[in-house]
Amino acid sequence: MPIITEGFSLKNHNTFGLDVSAKWFAEVHTEQELQEAILWAKEREVDLFLLGGGSNVLLTQDLDCLVVINAIKGITVLSQDENQVLVRAAAGEIWHDLVVHCIHEEWGGIENMSLIPGTVGAAPMQNIGAYGVEIKDVFVSLTALHRETLETKVFSKDECQFGYRESVFKRDLKGQYIITSVTLRLSKKPVVNTTYGAITEVLDSKGIAEPSIKDVSEAVIDIRRSKLPDPKQIGNSGSFFKNPVITVTQFSELKKQYQIPGYPQEDGQVKVPAGWLIEQAGWKGKRLGNIGVHDKQALVLVNHGGGEGSAIYQLAMDIQASVQSQFGIEILPEVNVL
Repeated sequence: MPIITEGFSLKNHNTFGLDVSAKWFAEVHTEQELQEAILWAKEREVDLFLLGGGSNVLLTQDLDCLVVINAIKGITVLSQDENQVLVRAAAGEIWHDLVVHCIHEEWGGIENMSLIPGTVGAAPMQNIGAYGVEIKDVFVSLTALHRETLETKVFSKDECQFGYRESVFKRDLKGQYIITSVTLRLSKKPVVNTTYGAITEVLDSKGIAEPSIKDVSEAVIDIRRSKLPDPKQIGNSGSFFKNPVITVTQFSELKKQYQIPGYPQEDGQVKVPAGWLIEQAGWKGKRLGNIGVHDKQALVLVNHGGGEGSAIYQLAMDIQASVQSQFGIEILPEVNVL
């Protein structure tokens, strides 16, 4: 049985650094402890909230529930041949630690997602992605525990219904399952992807003409660190908003008024950078007391210290309204608000 602590501060368990409390708190290291925590909450008719790395959540108030940290670890090779390897990672593993491990083993496929904060278990929930790669590109399956029946179910890629920063676990099955492990198919003969963002530019500056997966990873890390603030230095959750996808017609109309960047999608629509929209609306670098918008990346909302989650949420809504008013585009949070 995991240790249940009452009145536990979550300040060190969310990257915004917000000092809110959980009425009860537990950290689980095995699936059995996870089941015991679920039963503990059921017996007392207490809600249970699973908290990963705390990098994709905005806590606006104290939580009147049992907050559980999934600390189940382990990386296992299920099968391999000369071309590929199937790797299962426990949900409590830190995502970037998994990336580093795979690069060390020379398994390619997730190097472009280096330094994305959070845990492995949270990764498929929102189909994490960066620099031209998403987890769905290497995803095989996941195992998850049903909160009510405590039965384990294996979900295939199709069953996860991946979309842009979403999955079935954020829609139809929201709150029903707890992911316990994820299986990925990685390449032993990787072909690197350097087409997105400034990766090629960074590699060129280092004089690297034929990059390895480690080179690509290090380039991505350099770019992310130059754009995104370290949560240890200033509270933030990385990109707060999703990049909106609009119709070609709407994009063409906006092009008549603005030098708006856009990226054509497979479905015929156009993805527009939310950071560009927010910056054009005048929010970049704006500070409101202890909170604000980062001065280098308008997608990032920050807690300068002593800020409150409710104030950050109000700022996010004000930004949404401003962008909607100026461009007629709705930008949606990527962060879960509690």
